[in-house]
Formats: sequence, C-alpha cells, structure tokens
Amino acid sequence: MSKLAQKSGLVWLWLSLLLLVIDFATKTLVVNTMAYQESINLLPVFSITYVHNYGAAYSFLSEAGGWQRWFLSFIAIAISALLVWWLKRLPATNKILCSAYSLVLAGAIGNLYDRVTYGYVIDFLHVFYKNSHFPVFNIADCAICIGAALLLFDAFTGESPKEHKA
Repeated sequence: MSKLAQKSGLVWLWLSLLLLVIDFATKTLVVNTMAYQESINLLPVFSITYVHNYGAAYSFLSEAGGWQRWFLSFIAIAISALLVWWLKRLPATNKILCSAYSLVLAGAIGNLYDRVTYGYVIDFLHVFYKNSHFPVFNIADCAICIGAALLLFDAFTGESPKEHKA
C-alpha cells in the first residue's frame, strides 16, 4: 500500500492554504490600489471592479439589515468544520473529492475572514456582455464553484467515497 493511500485527505489542506493565500493577496491588492467601486477594463467582457458584498452568493441577503453577517459566518464555520471532518475520513488517494472539499473549504474561509473582519466580502472579478452583468465575485467564490463542480462530477462519475481507516 502506498504512503498516500495510508494518509487521510487532510494532506490536501495544502490546496486550501494555497487558495487562501491567493484570495487574501488579490483582495489586499485590490483594496490597496483601487478606490471603492473603481473599475479597470481589461477585456471587452471582463474588468476588475472593487465592490463590497454584504450578502451571500450574488448579493443574496445583502439588504437584510446586518443579521446576515453573523448568520452567514455561522454557516461558513459549520461547513468548514464538516469539510475538515470529511477530509479526515477520506483517503488521500481520492483526488477528486479531496480537492473538491479543499477548494470549497478555502472559499468558505476566505469569505468568512472578510465577513468577520470587515462586515462584507471584497469582490472584484466582473464579467459582462454589453448591458448584461454577472455579479462581481472573487477568488474564494471561484474556489467554491470549482469545488462544487468537482463534487457534481464525482457524484456522476466517481466511486463511492471510502473512509480512511485511522
């Protein structure tokens, strides 16, 4: 049995840490170099636009009056704890599920940090076409979406997850 097969999925936390560093660095760069709501067009369909998101995905609950900050923070903490627990139970060789959990974990923690520290999430990636605009998002959101896509991919193509025997 290989050494990787003997390890739990917790060895995949390197991926979470990498994405957290990238998320934090890009948000810090935007905050330190741009004015709030400033936009820099890079392509005909893409710009860097610095905004604050007080809600969840696509600004859901952004006008809820403040309680959503703590509600969404609690959900992120609960999901993060569950993802770490699942990673511990998975063998490290289950690459798709381990990477999916690690990506979602990074995104949840990245946005949780913003929400607790600032009261909002820093978003800056803006995709649009003519007058149609996709909600502005960030690297943490990308990690969550890619992780969710990997979970769906695994659900349709992967083996059932085998628990790691500690």
